This record gives sequence, structure tokens and C-alpha cells, in this order.
Amino acid sequence: MIRLDAVTLKQMRALQAITDTGSMTAAAARLGLTPPAIHSQIKNLEAAFETPLLARGADQAEGGLTPQGAAVVDAMRRIEVILSQCGGQVASLARGEAGEVTLGVVSTAKYFAPLLVRQLAAICPQIRVTLQIGNRDDIIGRLARHSVDLAIMGRPPRVPLLQATPIGPHPHGIVAAPDHPLAGRGPLSGGDLLAHTFLSREEGSGTRILMTRYLDNLGEGVMPAMVEFGSNETIKQAVIAGLGIAFLSLHTVTNELRFGTLVQLGAPQLPIVRHWFLVYPQDARIGQAAQHLHGAILDLAGSYLPEVPAA
Repeated sequence: MIRLDAVTLKQMRALQAITDTGSMTAAAARLGLTPPAIHSQIKNLEAAFETPLLARGADQAEGGLTPQGAAVVDAMRRIEVILSQCGGQVASLARGEAGEVTLGVVSTAKYFAPLLVRQLAAICPQIRVTLQIGNRDDIIGRLARHSVDLAIMGRPPRVPLLQATPIGPHPHGIVAAPDHPLAGRGPLSGGDLLAHTFLSREEGSGTRILMTRYLDNLGEGVMPAMVEFGSNETIKQAVIAGLGIAFLSLHTVTNELRFGTLVQLGAPQLPIVRHWFLVYPQDARIGQAAQHLHGAILDLAGSYLPEVPAA
């Protein structure tokens, strides 16, 4: 019965060396062994396979390989290729050039995150990026639980403590349908805006937090009528349908602004320009692959961010 557990790489390399050099003596010289040591390796290999692997001649090798021996040498050559690939992969993992990284993004960032992932796939082809999308509270929770390695968001929270690096500008403005009464008018007053219904993201959204602060300052505590929606896409369609106006990240409406289905309003103190941040928990030591990806994202210098059409 063939005993594969008794087969060693050393034995198989001895057989391969005999095949390559033509004799046990030359094989021994190549491997830095004595001919008796080579003979012992072949004897043990043949015992494990329970069949002759060499058709022996005067130097115990000139007769060449038996068909069984040829099969073993062919397997050894394939093993060497696999081992070489494995060595390269292990080295890449050690350098952080391979592995898996979970990237969390707030829902507003989903408009550019796929392009970023595509760019990263070209730069770091051996790193598999898993994208997780949620609102601000969702992503903060995942960072606190360490269920994401890196995250992209707006203003970082105070808790949990995060290592945050700005990666590009993040403009916000108020948009309306092109036939809205406020569209195309000159500088608008706070009263002009507050007289209209605002279509808003849900509580916990970073856009909602920034909008509330802006409107609170604009109206000195007087808030307009507000209708809440759970996604930017729903808000955009509702604004296009004429149900109200919306304070949004301009990165979510670049196509609509470009094709004229939405327009920016000339509102006071707008656009508000914040920053996108690349973050990870300060109390966690991120892995080599995440460190490598972090550097790659910074090197891209925001090239994946949408270009907002001029108002």
C-alpha cells in the first residue's frame, strides 16, 4: 500500500536532481550530499510508493526513470511551482500587499466608493476589499466593534477615538427642481428658504446633523417644515417631483446637476465645504493589508471624488 505520509520533499528533490543531472553522483554534487545519501533518499521514496522509480544502470541512474518515476518527477515540478507561488504570497502578506480589508463608508460616500474600490483593485490587486455601507451611526458602531478595518466618513465622532486623515473636500448645498419657485433667483434670504418644505435624511445621518445646524443658524432657532426620507436617492426623486427642497452633499447629486434635473439654490453661506476623512480606531492595531490600503488611498489624493458642476 502506497504510504504518501512517508514521502518527503527531500526525497522527491533527490529524484528530480538525478533526472536533471543524469546520475546519482552529479545529483549529490548539486544538492550538497554524498552519493550514498542520495541512494538512501531514492530507496526510501521507492519504498513509500512500493515501486521502482529508476531503471538502474551502472551508475544507478543511467537507465532513466520508470513511468512511475516520471509521474513522481512531474508532480515534484508542479509542487515547486506551487511552493514558489506560496512563497510570493507569504512575502506579499508580510509586506501588507495581500490579504482582505473591510472598508466601511457612510451612505453619502457610496456615490464614489465603487470607483475608489476599482482604483484600489488596480493598485493593490492581491488585496480583497469588502465594502460595507451604512449611515453615520452605523459606521461609528462598526468602528467601535472593530467590524471594519478602515472607514470613510465626514466629521469623525469624539467616541470612539479615531485616527482620522482628511482625504478631500466635501461640499454641501441646497438643491431644488429647475421649475421650483426659488430656482434661478438671486441671493436668497433665510426667510425665502424657511418658507419651503425641506426633504431630509433620517436621524443619525451626518447630512442631517449638518443641515440642522445650518438651518438653526439661518432661522435663529426657527425650523422649516420637514419631511424625512431614508436615503439620498429617495430625496433626490422627491425633489425632482417638486415635493420640496433638500440640503444634500453635492457629491450625491453631481449627475443631476450636470444634466439639469436639479439645480443649486443661491442660499446664504453655501456651499458649506467640509472634508471626507479616512479613519480607523485608535485602540486597534490595523493589519498589514489595511495599512497598505490606507497608504494607497492617501496616495490617490481624492482623485475618485466626484467633480461638482459650477452653480
